[in-house]
Amino acid sequence: MDFDFSPLLNDPAAWAALISLVVMEIVLGIDNLIFISILTNKLPEDKRARARNIGISLALIMRLLLLFTITWIVGLIHPVIDLGFVGPPGEHGELTFETAFSWRDIILIAGGLFLVWKATSEIHHTMDPHSEPKEGAPIAGRAALNFGAAIVQIILLDIVFSIDSILTAVGMTDHLAIMFIAVIAAVTVMLIASGPLARFISANPTVVMLALGFLLMIGMVLIADGFGIHVPKGYVYAAMAFSAFVEILNLVSRKKKVKP
Repeated sequence: MDFDFSPLLNDPAAWAALISLVVMEIVLGIDNLIFISILTNKLPEDKRARARNIGISLALIMRLLLLFTITWIVGLIHPVIDLGFVGPPGEHGELTFETAFSWRDIILIAGGLFLVWKATSEIHHTMDPHSEPKEGAPIAGRAALNFGAAIVQIILLDIVFSIDSILTAVGMTDHLAIMFIAVIAAVTVMLIASGPLARFISANPTVVMLALGFLLMIGMVLIADGFGIHVPKGYVYAAMAFSAFVEILNLVSRKKKVKP
């Protein structure tokens, strides 16, 4: 792969690949953006925009750095651990189970487990009113700790989503320049949409629970993908879109009922 812009000047197929990749990268970035929005909304209001900008900027930097190490990224799909299990003889002979894990699989499983843990703990925190911090606790100390913890968690998930994003890009095109443009365009859209999305989630508590449900589902999909069970992304995002549509109808219905 070489960094060459010439295909964009004389090859219509390159433009089609660029548009398709930009759309795909934006869709894949929704997961990353939902996590960042939920996490930063737990910070004091004056720190939220800064944390969002840092998180999305780190996502862009990681994606661009991974593109410069594209050969290493492609190598992540080669198995590094090969487990084999031969069970007792069954009715039709031996029961054989073999599993090979690559670094990509391991990273996806770890990221999925982290997402499941984070979404579950946030759902518990939302449903348990006694989990709120005590009023006597020092506000400034908690804010500083939460900001640092939020950035660390954002970095961890940025790594997982960035590797998944770049491997998707490699599967769609061989032109490194197209990948760079698509990644920059997608992250720019994320940066623009992060503020409105975070404010919308913050203003609608029921949307928070829906978004946490999305993160829980995405975490399970990552774990399944790491174990070789590939769930078509179209099904996942179609389910998310339908759930969001139903929630929008609920929001509109509630607002009309509130009006005198």
